[in-house]
Amino acid sequence: MIIEAGPKTCHWGYFDATLAPVATVDSGSEVTINTVSGGPEVLPGAGYHVPPELLAIHETGVPQVPGHILTGPIAVDGAMPGDVLQVDILDIQLRQDWGFTFIRPLSGDLPLDFPERQGMTLRLDADANEATLPWGLKLPLAPFFGVMAVAPPRAWGRISTIEPRAHGGNLDNKELVAGTTLYLPVHTEGALFSCGDGHGAQGDGEVCVTAIETALQGRFRLTVRRDLDMTYPEAETPTHLITMGMHPDLDVCVEIALRRMIDVVSTRAGISRAEAYMLCSLAGDLRITQTVNREKGVHMMMAKSHLS
Repeated sequence: MIIEAGPKTCHWGYFDATLAPVATVDSGSEVTINTVSGGPEVLPGAGYHVPPELLAIHETGVPQVPGHILTGPIAVDGAMPGDVLQVDILDIQLRQDWGFTFIRPLSGDLPLDFPERQGMTLRLDADANEATLPWGLKLPLAPFFGVMAVAPPRAWGRISTIEPRAHGGNLDNKELVAGTTLYLPVHTEGALFSCGDGHGAQGDGEVCVTAIETALQGRFRLTVRRDLDMTYPEAETPTHLITMGMHPDLDVCVEIALRRMIDVVSTRAGISRAEAYMLCSLAGDLRITQTVNREKGVHMMMAKSHLS
């Protein structure tokens, strides 16, 4: 199944558990999702491919507050609150030959240092797997979706896409490339999975508030899991386990990610929590995920080989 981006399949700037799904799939199904990014102000000049569905979305009106254009939601048959949605990220491809990055006043890690909005268009070369910056620097591409989420709890009402929370959302975790798996606790019937905020590349922190923002196509396998006890997003690469912490205070983010890794390590390795805490100090890596989404992020990585 392919879910195209467009005015009827995208929601811009918000999550809401009452959103009707644009499609329903069986657990274990593969689905391909096309996404777009950016408002009219970031469109490039002549010579670039602009997906026509992005222009169609612009014509419906730009939200009054910032947020992301997300494709979905997609319901997974049988998913219920208390379950976990396993999102296997099978493949990610570019959908256009350009990306954008900008800074604006009152945002990013230095909100008062740059009083004027500035932006740049970057040319993306899928064959060479690189982005070219305006001054000629070439950066390798490592595309991933900044936003992957299920619907939030119904009681939260309509919330912004900017802050990452227990339902996932704007995680901005650059580890979540093709070949990795994201686990999201389900809060409403059908799970209601959405994604967007395509990134061509990003540094840990995403300090100016934007990565290489671009349109991506993702191929996912969506599976309902009832054998996992998770109330917070976790992830897995071919070599590492990842726990996450989101909070306005980075110190608290560290505590959340670390406590969750201690639980994971203790369970997987069959050791005490005290032993797991010590192993985290010896072999676990704490990394800043992002520092600009009001709810900041820290993730901890532990090699699976240490838990055999």
